[in-house]
Amino acid sequence: MQIPAVGQEAQLVGIAMLFCCRVCGTTYRSEEVLHGFMCRTCRSPLEVCSYNVEWNPQGVGISRYHSMLPLKPVRSLGEGSTPIVPIDMHTVKVIFKLEYLNPSGSFKDRGSTVAISHVFQVGAKCIVEDSSGNAGFSAALYARVLGIDPYIVVPSGISYSKRVAIEVAGGNIVEAPSREEASYKAKVLSSEKGCYYVNHTSNPLYIEGYKTVSYEVFEEVGEIDAAIVPVGSGGLFIGIYRGFNELYRMGFIRKRPRMVAVQGVDVAPIYERLYGSKDLGGTSVLADGIRIQSPPRIDEIVQIIEKSGGMVTLVSDSEIIDSIRRLRDLGFIVEPTSATAHAALIKVVEKLRGMNVETILVPLTGAGIKMLPQLKQILGL
Repeated sequence: MQIPAVGQEAQLVGIAMLFCCRVCGTTYRSEEVLHGFMCRTCRSPLEVCSYNVEWNPQGVGISRYHSMLPLKPVRSLGEGSTPIVPIDMHTVKVIFKLEYLNPSGSFKDRGSTVAISHVFQVGAKCIVEDSSGNAGFSAALYARVLGIDPYIVVPSGISYSKRVAIEVAGGNIVEAPSREEASYKAKVLSSEKGCYYVNHTSNPLYIEGYKTVSYEVFEEVGEIDAAIVPVGSGGLFIGIYRGFNELYRMGFIRKRPRMVAVQGVDVAPIYERLYGSKDLGGTSVLADGIRIQSPPRIDEIVQIIEKSGGMVTLVSDSEIIDSIRRLRDLGFIVEPTSATAHAALIKVVEKLRGMNVETILVPLTGAGIKMLPQLKQILGL
């Protein structure tokens, strides 16, 4: 395959990939998912149809695990192979995974390198993505590198720093009044312009990329007992579990980790589905990256929590601020959504210890360096 130079248009290559609906069984070809990854028959999110996997790690980063993925990334920007920092805390070993050190400053790059590679391979000339920040920045960056024009639909309340990041990465900003309306506008814009709608909240190729977090942890640490993961649309949460589940089914590990989902106190659809209505005070507006009212894969998220013996915990703005400060004192400068995982760790660690949990994975998902003025204000400095 010929990889385009920066700024050149991608040429049609074509790829034999099928996407399947697990609910009704409908199958779609690559050209049939260009405007979204929801089944047109039953409105369920699609998956990549079955493909052969082989544990044959070679090289570094995401491409090291291409034998476990449905396609090999077209061009790496250095995503993956993020540092692991183990720290003994609260009488357990916490495995901090520094996902904020990916090229665009978030874990989204693992998904973007796979998803945007598919965009290139089907010959699309432009993409549309709706995002409150990190996904839009990541998608714009990877699209530009492959000569693909990115249109990023953002809610009007997007933070200034993330808007600037998208613009600097070459994204064409399109505004919508809210996060929900941004999603609708992205679908319309995709059809009008004939662009590939990346649709990261339901795109299964993002989840395929996120699985590689588990592979890296396995190779460096081995088995873990639990993982605490912020959940908005749930892609990272699902990807980490699927990655460990694949290793389990292949016989490399003896158990799958308990999965702990983290949500904010005022937007918590996973918590409400599992436990009923919530009765907690406070707000969680700082955790803008996980304020998703209707996660498209909510059924799978709930199943993973139940099957793994996990749980959902809610955190508030005050707890997030406390964790931003504590993480800073450990040497980690992260954005508020990323700090929710640490805030949840503090709340559930005693309960997890009672479940014989000794090793806990905590991915730090987004870089605080992208929003230093806001962090200074949040911390009252």
